[in-house]
Amino acid sequence: MKKEILDIINYNSRISNKDIAAMTNSSEEEVAAEIKQMEDNKVICGYSTLINWDNTDCEKVTALIEIKVTPQRDMGFNKVAERIYKFEEVESVYLMSGAYDLTVIIEGKSMKEVSRFVTEKLSTLEYVTSTATYFVLKKYKEHGVIMTDENRDTERMLITP
Repeated sequence: MKKEILDIINYNSRISNKDIAAMTNSSEEEVAAEIKQMEDNKVICGYSTLINWDNTDCEKVTALIEIKVTPQRDMGFNKVAERIYKFEEVESVYLMSGAYDLTVIIEGKSMKEVSRFVTEKLSTLEYVTSTATYFVLKKYKEHGVIMTDENRDTERMLITP
């Protein structure tokens, strides 16, 4: 039942316990207890809203930053990641395989603000040896949700020879 509930709320976190109960052939009380237990055990860590900022008047820039670091003795990458995820600009931090050790996703008001974060906060940490920053130009799909106007994007111009 846990996986079923997680699949349902991963798709729509606003769904009611009543609807989840109907979908899982459970009672509302069972669903509520299961969800509370998963929240207490940090299986469910929060509920968020997916916003298409391109459809608002708000200016936001998303950047993906790859970071090479020197792991801390007896702590590996955990202490480094903890130091980085405490910055308020940081949305996500991932330990990666490949050429870079960590991938950090941040949001800022402008490219200049993101650049300032990288040069003044991130690059100055003693265990950061190099960074590579990539700016997100357009989001087509995020968390399984298509972020573009499908009709407009699928229309093709007729080109004749």
